Amino acid sequence: MSFDELLKDLQGQKTIQEDPNHVSLGKLFNEAFVSRHSNSASFDELLEKGNFQAKTWEDIDNILEELLDRHIARETDFANWKSMLDTATREYNDKAGK
Repeated sequence: MSFDELLKDLQGQKTIQEDPNHVSLGKLFNEAFVSRHSNSASFDELLEKGNFQAKTWEDIDNILEELLDRHIARETDFANWKSMLDTATREYNDKAGK
């Protein structure tokens, strides 16, 4: 690491690069996936029906899992959040050739 990079890092100015192994909510739960498995047109709409707001993975992690599970079971063809997440991840990886 160069001195300039270290200085920027210490000052909190280091640019954050997107992790290629970390997929955004919008890419993972795209409109085609959500509309195929629910009556919602988008992931945002699906969450709004449960009075949830989440734009990041951190936001999702802050939602009580029991509440999210109940909402997913009620509004989608999945039994819970984990099964929806697992299916979306598998489909995304299949399309990406991973």
